[in-house]
Amino acid sequence: MTTDAVLFKPVSHDGMICEVRSPFGLLLRLEGTITAVEPTVEGDPPMTGNLALIHNTWAYAKNEKLFRRYKDEKKKASHRQQADSHADVAAEIAKLIDGLGDDTRSGWCSACYARTEHRKVKTGRLSVPAYLCETCGGPTLKCAAPQCFNMATRGSGSVRIPRFCAEHRHELPSFERAADKIETVDDYEQLRVFDKSNLSRGSKYAMAGAFAAGVVGTGGLLAAPAVGGAIGTLVGGYAGAAATSYGLAMLGGGAVAAGGLGMVGGTYVVAAAGAALGTALGASITNAYVSEDSSFAIEKFRDGPGIPVIVARGFTTEKDPNWKSAMQMVEKRYPDSPIYRLHWGSKELSKLASLVVKNLSTKQAMTFATGAAARASKLAAKTLAPIAPALLVSDLATNPWHTAVVRADRTGVALAGILARTKVDRYILVGHSLGARAMITAAETLGTSKDAPAIETLHLLGAAEGKKADWRPLSEAVTGTVNNYYSTKDGVLKYAYATAQAGSVAVGLKGFECKYPNIKDRDVTAKVAGHSEYFDNVKLL
Repeated sequence: MTTDAVLFKPVSHDGMICEVRSPFGLLLRLEGTITAVEPTVEGDPPMTGNLALIHNTWAYAKNEKLFRRYKDEKKKASHRQQADSHADVAAEIAKLIDGLGDDTRSGWCSACYARTEHRKVKTGRLSVPAYLCETCGGPTLKCAAPQCFNMATRGSGSVRIPRFCAEHRHELPSFERAADKIETVDDYEQLRVFDKSNLSRGSKYAMAGAFAAGVVGTGGLLAAPAVGGAIGTLVGGYAGAAATSYGLAMLGGGAVAAGGLGMVGGTYVVAAAGAALGTALGASITNAYVSEDSSFAIEKFRDGPGIPVIVARGFTTEKDPNWKSAMQMVEKRYPDSPIYRLHWGSKELSKLASLVVKNLSTKQAMTFATGAAARASKLAAKTLAPIAPALLVSDLATNPWHTAVVRADRTGVALAGILARTKVDRYILVGHSLGARAMITAAETLGTSKDAPAIETLHLLGAAEGKKADWRPLSEAVTGTVNNYYSTKDGVLKYAYATAQAGSVAVGLKGFECKYPNIKDRDVTAKVAGHSEYFDNVKLL
């Protein structure tokens, strides 16, 4: 590690104690296990009252524990880097705590997005000015934009790089308008009208995708706060609770976590994203996801007086401009409803589709997608062989399947953020393939917020989502029914999905097979012989 201010002591296989000492000797002592979301906290009040210090110290402890546990050199290197970064942040905050004075400054905080007080830190004349936010504990300083009274995140070190607030970085359209509502979901662009000029030289979102993928990939069953803190602090520039919440939501909600972080991680990822809905933090997350996906769009197909229906497609249909089958299927079930088409992830889904087409002949690819391969397991395995290595590549930042999955989950969080800002109180969601995965994430995220619109019904068609998860939150997220239409002849889910997900069984292949009352499996095997045949052959219940 890079500082002697932070000390780590392992306790049993899963337990650990971590202590931070300020230069003046103030103490923070944390204790817990690798799976604990929050540790027990002891020490001097200036240290125990700073959430940024607590979260960064605990993120350090978890990464330090995992560094010592893993034997794989890539994983060890990743955790070593993350642990050192969090230790440096913790040491910097502890040093600033020593210099806290009585003077305060009011202003919006770009770390936690609260309008709050910031206590000034006594620093030397040549040092970068510093404040500590009284809400989140993050280091701040006055925004460098002329006549701006907001507070920017300070960063660490003594280099005088201009720091701008969240508004002047265009990560947030407006502190004041963060909770504004829109009439209908297709008005979402109104939520991205910025009050201030973008004065930041670089955008954090440009590198967020690859970094998030790398954290999931090298972290294995990484505990939620460590992941959230790593992304929120190192990529987002946040600190403390804001870093954790932002970072967790950057991963895309529960569906990402269920595949990459384990069930416990998934629960807290969704909770963090849901808690942010309708707030400035939620607005920032939504803006981040929409900004990094140039294909994201919500398009109204038809108006009507009923409950709005939103439709998302996925793998094998994403580049097809013909929405006829999907629209007819939805129209038959909801003739009086306004219908919206959700466009998303064109880049990621195109790469995934291109992988199949590039490595298989056109005839093979069509056979694989439509299900003929699924009728003969030997033929299916032989057909999949050329693309299997690409689906299993260890560098998850370049793995086309993994990047498409992460995009689906982020799309779900972004959609939830937009729906939470509308004046509509109920929605119906319809999703196919990875589009169904996005809708699961959206529903679960909305379900954690008591103020968000309700999801009356969720229709999943050939859902690319694994069975092994706690589906209680999904069942409770809908007021009506989760209708899961699955086909055991779906070759894409039976072979490609299982290969990419290390043998995981998709709910679109075998059903959820759970006992939660609002989730109903609908076997459509007799009607659907392949991954692209759901819209033409399924009647929504």
